[in-house]
Amino acid sequence: MNEIKQLIRISQFYGSDSRYVIAGGGNTSYKNADKLWVKASGHALATITEEGFAVLDRNKLNVISQKQYPADTAAREEEVKNDLAAACITKDRRPSVETSLHNALSASFIVHLHPTLVNGLMCAQDVEQVTKKLFGDEALYIPYIDPGYILFKEVERRIREYTQAHGHEPAIILLQNHGIFVGAESTEKIQAIYDEVLGKIEKALTKTAPVGEADICACTQEIIPAIRMMASSKEGLKTLKVINNELISYFIESKERFAKISKPFSPDIIVYCKSNYIYIDSEGTEAILETARKEIEAYKAKYGYAPKVILIKGIGLVAVGDNAAGCNIIAEVYQDMMKIAYLAQSFGGEHPMTQTQIDFIDNWEVENYRRKVSAGATAGRVENKTIIVTGAAQGFGEGIARCLIQQGANIVVADLNEAVGAKTAENLNALAKSNRAIFVKTNVADTASLRELIHKTVCAFGGLDVFISNAGVLRAGGLEEMTPENFEFVTKINYNAYFYCAQAASRVMKLQNKYCEENYCDIIQINSKSGLRGSKANFAYAGGKFGGIGLTQSFALELAPFRIKVNAVCPGNFYEGPLWSNPENGLFLQYLHAGKVPGAKTVEDVRAFYMAQVPMRKGTGPEDVTKAVLYLIDQTCETGQALPVTGGQVMLS
Repeated sequence: MNEIKQLIRISQFYGSDSRYVIAGGGNTSYKNADKLWVKASGHALATITEEGFAVLDRNKLNVISQKQYPADTAAREEEVKNDLAAACITKDRRPSVETSLHNALSASFIVHLHPTLVNGLMCAQDVEQVTKKLFGDEALYIPYIDPGYILFKEVERRIREYTQAHGHEPAIILLQNHGIFVGAESTEKIQAIYDEVLGKIEKALTKTAPVGEADICACTQEIIPAIRMMASSKEGLKTLKVINNELISYFIESKERFAKISKPFSPDIIVYCKSNYIYIDSEGTEAILETARKEIEAYKAKYGYAPKVILIKGIGLVAVGDNAAGCNIIAEVYQDMMKIAYLAQSFGGEHPMTQTQIDFIDNWEVENYRRKVSAGATAGRVENKTIIVTGAAQGFGEGIARCLIQQGANIVVADLNEAVGAKTAENLNALAKSNRAIFVKTNVADTASLRELIHKTVCAFGGLDVFISNAGVLRAGGLEEMTPENFEFVTKINYNAYFYCAQAASRVMKLQNKYCEENYCDIIQINSKSGLRGSKANFAYAGGKFGGIGLTQSFALELAPFRIKVNAVCPGNFYEGPLWSNPENGLFLQYLHAGKVPGAKTVEDVRAFYMAQVPMRKGTGPEDVTKAVLYLIDQTCETGQALPVTGGQVMLS
């Protein structure tokens, strides 16, 4: 049907623009005489396809308008939900709770959105007067009513009254503390109406929200990982996201400004951010941590769950989610609330929901369902852990990162290769569920670069659970061929940088574990079989790797009291990876030129020589190494170990 294609087009058009829709909210519909297509719960407008719409029988749907329901709220909403399900032809898709509102209007196309500009007016004190001034009789304004059946019946009644008075249905319905419905016979007309509505509101503004990014204090490394553990529980680790900009800085400057955003303005805010938020204006790291500890403990005791939003003066907005996807939604929704609060100052000031209205939404089954669907889920052995993998743009590191993101981890791709690293993170996100990957350009041999890596990791995910020191280089050559420059380069990356990485990572891990006595963290070096046995004409590499095992054992002894395990994995040869197979400078080619394999005349001769030395007759791939990494993370009684994964080529004695 051409109409369904138009419905999909306009849904994606508005859904992909954060000025109109955030967190996958809003809903759209098309109807003919017999059926109604409406967005199903759990589907985002930005990416919706035909499969994202529930299809309902309008004859059965009309029963909801005519039926008498129980006075008891819970019983009534349950019965309405069941009647909606009975009218639904597509039984695998739960229709939007606002389906009856879509059916109440006769227009073929209905688009319901929550534009920030519109809600700047709808969530303001002078909303009714300003709406009348701006739109006159063009729009039907309805004061706040709890969503669900009661709202539907009131809107239905008001539509009937409007139609009797004006001879036609309203094309625009504005709902206090909620949003806007627009109906028309074509999607082009709907777009024209939206443009007109937003244009009028924009012209009426006397204040516009501040824009622009703001720096996030480097002190986050000393604060946020601790807060993450305070917010976490035995049920699992939380993920935190720290953001700051001019708008956030404005509202966290004082308690007076925070008061303007201390209560929610609309149901969506409650669904994703709950209705109570923590504000911390203490000065100094220790004071902030002590205040955070008291506030979070009190919050959990009172509400039974951790806060979703923590605002810290001088730092920014801290979103606390069950996973990275949840954090992103919380941050997006709460920032939109800030914009609404600022815009509302043009219309008499902000108008938050009442506690009674808040309690209804917080306990409403429909919104609990939305909350559950939006949360997403992962299922893996490192679920919700944050893991840095150095040298992860390609090769072994990319393979390890790929395996770990499929096991539920948040991954930080740390690499010097910006173009490839960014693409790798993008590819990893395509595999993710509610976890996420980011890329951070990193030079592991530079301590300032590593500090920036840790800072960005903490800002993105709130802490660090596992650091995998994988970045490595190799320059083959015997005593006569090896230059001092190449020897120093190999040693700096393979040996010195491991120390720099462990030093940077352990600081965050110590802080985390200080605030959770049951938590363990891991530093894992991806070493080599060459760290267990000497390697002819490859002493620079082998020496650095031997030294790495010495560092591993020494770090393990020092960090054990802080419940930080330090281990190494010693893989055999990853023949398919670029380290070995790169046709321009791979090890097969280097070893051929270095004469490391007597009698070898081709790269294939070198390959066959090395494969013959492996009892299992197979190379060691990233999947094999990741299994060893997962074992080391899982257990809590192994530290200082060098675990060989070599196909039997090198065995511990």
